[in-house]
Amino acid sequence: MASADVRAELKCSVCLNIYTDPVSLTCGHSFCRVCIDHALDTQEGSRSYSCPECRARYRERPALQRNFALRNVVENVRSTQPDQEENTIFCTYCVDSPAPAVKSCLFCEVSLCDKHLRVHSKAPQHVLCDPTTSLENRRCSTHLEPLRYFCTQDSACICVSCSLAGEHRGHQVETLEEAFKKKKNKLRNDLHRLINEEGEMEEKVQSLKNQQREAQEKAAGEIERVAALCRDFRRWLLSLEKRALSDITKQAQVYDEVIRKLEIKKEELTRKMRHIEELCHMTDPLTVLQEPDTGDLCDTEEETRDQQLHDGWDVVEMQILHTLHTGLSHLTRGVNESFNTKKAAGLLLDINTAGNWVCISEDKMKASRITNKRRPDPAQRFKDKPQVLSSQSFSSGRHYWDVDIGGSGSWRVGVCYPSTDRVGKQSDIGYNKKSWVLQKYSEYWVSKILPPQGVHRRHSEYEYSVIHDGEEIPLSGKIPSKRVGIYLDYEAGRISFYALCDPIRHLHTFTAAFTEPLHAAFYVDNGYIKICGEN
Repeated sequence: MASADVRAELKCSVCLNIYTDPVSLTCGHSFCRVCIDHALDTQEGSRSYSCPECRARYRERPALQRNFALRNVVENVRSTQPDQEENTIFCTYCVDSPAPAVKSCLFCEVSLCDKHLRVHSKAPQHVLCDPTTSLENRRCSTHLEPLRYFCTQDSACICVSCSLAGEHRGHQVETLEEAFKKKKNKLRNDLHRLINEEGEMEEKVQSLKNQQREAQEKAAGEIERVAALCRDFRRWLLSLEKRALSDITKQAQVYDEVIRKLEIKKEELTRKMRHIEELCHMTDPLTVLQEPDTGDLCDTEEETRDQQLHDGWDVVEMQILHTLHTGLSHLTRGVNESFNTKKAAGLLLDINTAGNWVCISEDKMKASRITNKRRPDPAQRFKDKPQVLSSQSFSSGRHYWDVDIGGSGSWRVGVCYPSTDRVGKQSDIGYNKKSWVLQKYSEYWVSKILPPQGVHRRHSEYEYSVIHDGEEIPLSGKIPSKRVGIYLDYEAGRISFYALCDPIRHLHTFTAAFTEPLHAAFYVDNGYIKICGEN
């Protein structure tokens, strides 16, 4: 009776069967995972969730917690109290009125009830065991004797003859009971490990679902922000177009005004010509002499007007260029302000930090490898490395810059603190705690720095990697672009590297708690590295 009560308490209130993979809600009620998932799925459309048993309501879909204690109880009950109807073995001889068997004889291959067991042979070869239906599997196929031992060397159940004179002679053997206990212990350990792994996997799945939900919410916000930004851009571009077209139209209308004025001037000249002709035909000297002077007929403004017309289109083109450039710069600022990110404008190389093997271009935006060049020796110069830092540093905000890579040699790009050593092993960017870099090695050489000394090894599976404090993370495949983007979020402690191909490929992101300003850092060998200016 107690057994039936226990089994009743272990039934799911949804399917009315004993729990399978039981999980619990925060209200405390437990269900089969499949049952509660199905119940919550049916409530999905209403955006309101409730417990099927106590009707406790949840604003969001409730998280399901594995009930390991309940699962262990269910497993124990199933193993010790199997369902009677499904697992009962009946006596072989009780045909008309089946009676439950209490023993099975391995020699006779029959099952016996209490009555038939009393009259069964007591000879040694008649080995009795708990009731079973697989009697043929409990006898040796070679010697037709009961399987009583387990060969640990061959992992096989054997009979006495197999262990004494058969193929398992001399092997380490155990009784079935001993082997059974060991196997059960191993299975329990395996089950416990798998349960833990399943729990960890469930936590990972739930974590990913939470991240997915956050990503979807963030994506919705980003979509709206970009859409609003593009709407503003379209309005701004239409306004920009109107201003530029207005400048062009105004210049074209200048000719209309000039032509109108010239037409009026022409009419005046025609009247004056007729009047002069009349005077020329008069014979009365007094009338002609008393006529006022017609004045200077030359247009003194004509030369100036012609020059203005000639220069007009040059002025208009300059005005259009200024209008478009100013407008597009406004759009770029709008993008940066919307995403709270600044293009590292004016990022230049600091020649005072350049090693003697590095040549810096006049515009201080390109570094290339040269033979040893003796320069003044300020304290900030890298003494024995082909490296250089930017003159600009970043101590807050979000920033990004692009770098063009040329040549087939080794290179590194990234960031480092200004307190980085300038001589010796610790000055090598990437191989100290004060720098984070992306690197490429020529001819597939990869250097692995292991304390207390460097160990070089050949590795042909990759040629790109990221390094911080000498710890190298290989990047599979080639970088499909000669331009690399570096993105720095100082407050978030993130430095990311991207291959600026189509589509852009994320290579790696370092996370750290930055404690000093960061400079852009470059290492170059048999090639060049160039900071890209504003596009």
